[in-house]
Amino acid sequence: MGIDDIMGSLTEKQYQLFTHAAGPSGKLPLTPEMLLHSPSGDLFGLSQNVGMGWKPSKLLGKQMLILGTQGGIKDELGQPIALGYHTGHWEISDLMKSVANEINESGGIPFAGFVSDPCDGRSQGTTGMFDSLPYRNDAAIVLRRLIRSLPQRAAVIGVGTCDKGLPAMMLAIAGSPQLPGIIVPGGVTLPPTSGEDAGKIQTIGARYANGDLSLEEAADLGCRACATPGGGCQFLGTAGTAQVIAEAMGLTVPHAALAPSGQEIWHEMARQSARAAIHMASSGLKTKDILTDDAIYNGMVVHAAFGGSTNLLLHIPAIAHAAGLRIPTVQEWAEVNRKVPRLVSVLPNGPHPHTTVRAFLAGGVPEVMLHLRKLGVLREHALTVTGQTIGEVLDWWEKSERRVVMKQTLIKLDGVQPEEVIFAPEQAKLAGLTSTVTFPLGNIAPEGSVIKSTAIDPSKVSAAGIFHHVGRAKVFTTERAAIAAIKNKGIEAGDVLVLIGRGPSGTGMEETYQLTSALKHLPFGKDVALITDARFSGVSTGACIGHIGPEALAGGPVGKLRTGDWIDIHIQLHTLEGSIHMLGDGEAPTNFDEGTAILAQREMHSELRADPDLPDDTKLWAALQAASGGTWRGCIYDVERIKAFLDIGMRSEEGQQLLQSYLESDGGS
Repeated sequence: MGIDDIMGSLTEKQYQLFTHAAGPSGKLPLTPEMLLHSPSGDLFGLSQNVGMGWKPSKLLGKQMLILGTQGGIKDELGQPIALGYHTGHWEISDLMKSVANEINESGGIPFAGFVSDPCDGRSQGTTGMFDSLPYRNDAAIVLRRLIRSLPQRAAVIGVGTCDKGLPAMMLAIAGSPQLPGIIVPGGVTLPPTSGEDAGKIQTIGARYANGDLSLEEAADLGCRACATPGGGCQFLGTAGTAQVIAEAMGLTVPHAALAPSGQEIWHEMARQSARAAIHMASSGLKTKDILTDDAIYNGMVVHAAFGGSTNLLLHIPAIAHAAGLRIPTVQEWAEVNRKVPRLVSVLPNGPHPHTTVRAFLAGGVPEVMLHLRKLGVLREHALTVTGQTIGEVLDWWEKSERRVVMKQTLIKLDGVQPEEVIFAPEQAKLAGLTSTVTFPLGNIAPEGSVIKSTAIDPSKVSAAGIFHHVGRAKVFTTERAAIAAIKNKGIEAGDVLVLIGRGPSGTGMEETYQLTSALKHLPFGKDVALITDARFSGVSTGACIGHIGPEALAGGPVGKLRTGDWIDIHIQLHTLEGSIHMLGDGEAPTNFDEGTAILAQREMHSELRADPDLPDDTKLWAALQAASGGTWRGCIYDVERIKAFLDIGMRSEEGQQLLQSYLESDGGS
């Protein structure tokens, strides 16, 4: 193709150009005081507003900022011209339009900005995953800059759905404590009438490789998995859990999380959010009044009751830090999970494979919180964006028509009783719902690790609630090699699959769902354990231990494991106590002391290194979050700690020598 083919020929109409225009009609509503005392930016902003078509007579309403994670481009009929990264942000602009229309009708001036987000499902097993978790921090910075760049904004309304976009939006609003701020969750997609959910469908490659699925079945099931075009996945992964936590913290209107995307109740939730934001702006209610230590605590409690994604162990501490609050400790997480029962039976945890839209119809967050109130584990005096306390919201919900109609709809449409999705505590225990997470320690993980213990296959748990697995390690330093071993029958029942060097310094702490999902849906998978310094998707299940600290590339003993080592994993699901130890490398396992001694004498694994494709952006993120306390503080940027480390380093003799060598390598510039 030559330049003539690319440039083509212009038509007569395309050659018809203009060099000036009349401009908008009317006059700006200026006053002498405005001209004398307002910043030039405020005045020029009025000119830009009418230049975009806003009526001059409506220029003095309150400016309300709507920020969203929209991706893709649609035509006038809603058909795709350019695809988004995922269904979760495909309909966000529709939700933002409903917010904007409500603000318009109230006499306000809506502004809108977009910071789109990636898809963890799309980047599984690819180098795109190296940008997943770091994106959250970057997006939060950009969103906060956009908030500050509209100086006259009276409130900010953040619309987001999925794994990193919604946490980033929550960080941005948390970091704007003096403004009224509201989260509008983007909702969920529907499951196919006949087919597989978006979690199970990600295992078609592994199942085909093991002869459990034909090519025709894989093609057919894959086509129907995302049955509607918008919303987060149908399971309670990180996207759904983040929506739930936003509501639990009081940042949304009641019964907002997990609404079916694109449906009228979803649009009405957007309008309700706009009305709440307007009320906050007029009443003086600010984000700092909503996001308190009690709100963070309520988020942790509801996370435990839902059985949410372990990725929220990274996001809730980050939200607390952004809001200037105390960061919860691992011990506090463990305490909350010991006293709060899991009440929700949804994918991926079960025991019944209900979808997230069923959790919404069963009553969603307020229904779960009603049960938690009776248990006395909620802090009901925490405020919400409605201006009411959690307790007052629950009083309203308990007697509301909406609650009754939602439950009736679930029965009518799916033939499912609401009490089979959201259990009362006593029924939950009888049904076998166990508490959410455990934090194993041991000579492999001296700083700790995490396992969604409620998602361990029940057949592998004893009557006393104990999961105990002793097996020989098969060690991999890349996810590609690990998934190849699973597909090529290199992993067998009884093995412990060990994946190292995939923490923040190695891959940006990649998510390894393709491994956990493959094991879940293969016949022998429940007999395999997995340990890693990476993290897991919220839809992951099984005996999978992640977040191992210290990570291998920071000198953690997990980086010294070798194929053939004996690994002992012990999880008590009732008391949420756990251990993970290396017990020697001989013909039979020995004991903790011998394993510890062997690890102390070993060098790091010879193939252990940062991924060669790790981008510089992620290397910078890894260094900054490490200086800020690492994964157990939420992979945050603690500016004061970073500045202190830089100052100490630059003032030291070694730091001065290093700086000089860099200057010399740059030619003295």
